[in-house]
Amino acid sequence: MAVAERTVRLETPVRKERSPWGDAWYQLTRNRVAVSSLVFISLLILVAIFAPVIAPYHFAEGSLEDNYAPPGDKYLLGADFMGRDILSRTLYGARVSMSVAIVASLVSLLVGLTVGVISGYVGGRVDNIIMRIVDIIYAYPFIVFVILMQVYFKALSRRGEAGGIAGAIIELDSKAGGMLFVFIAIGLVNWLQMARLARGQVLSYKEKEFVEAARSVGASGGRIIFRHLLPNIIGPLIVAETLQIPTYIFLEAFLSFIGLGVNPPTPSWGAMISEGFKGLRSYPHLIAAPAIALCLTTLAFNFLGDGLRDALDPRLRGTT
Repeated sequence: MAVAERTVRLETPVRKERSPWGDAWYQLTRNRVAVSSLVFISLLILVAIFAPVIAPYHFAEGSLEDNYAPPGDKYLLGADFMGRDILSRTLYGARVSMSVAIVASLVSLLVGLTVGVISGYVGGRVDNIIMRIVDIIYAYPFIVFVILMQVYFKALSRRGEAGGIAGAIIELDSKAGGMLFVFIAIGLVNWLQMARLARGQVLSYKEKEFVEAARSVGASGGRIIFRHLLPNIIGPLIVAETLQIPTYIFLEAFLSFIGLGVNPPTPSWGAMISEGFKGLRSYPHLIAAPAIALCLTTLAFNFLGDGLRDALDPRLRGTT
């Protein structure tokens, strides 16, 4: 009898418990749309990294003899008004959009998370001062503020008279094809909403029992923030930032469309659409590739954000 019981116990499988992040990943992998979007974004990042290897031509290489060349054997997707390969410029344009998506989201998340956590945890006068500053900045029209910043940066870059740190930044922006000022303009104003969200999350958690218990045993403020608050609030913040990435991509495309984005001839999907929309009726192939790439990228980030929201919030599982 004892041997039989021992055998049964040995044959009983031991269920391996998943961590919260492991469970979230498992739930995400069950969402086919989110997984497909993640695969598409990963491939797009690889395309952006290896664009010089994948692209048939350099983005600035062109011949006036091939201007407005239709899709065909020489140029798979045709050529633009300067005889430059549209396919190559679209592949290189993924670099700008992916760079904006990654850099702007990281800047927004880090700055907003830092400001929001400090404001919510310290509270009192510090919270009031920080939130009033956020409210003042938030009161200005967002698009107008970004446009004014870009106009100022472009004016500094054209003059080229600045020295010291400003001169070094202008030179670095010139080497980056104008992307540095785009990152600065987008990153300086997009952390406001993240700061508010992080502050609200901290305020809701800092009075919980586990935080009070950690405080009662003498845990420092830094330990409470990094060991107890951040692991609980980082999930909703990541979801919110992922859902904001399409806004950053569209904002960069809009700035490039009105001539305040990257410096030509650096390709950007917004700049390509701006160059090609004037001849849309006669040469629709000029904007087809960048427009489709822009739409698919923003849709992929939206679907991925929805999948992350469902995976990180157990209350939403099975409801969408």
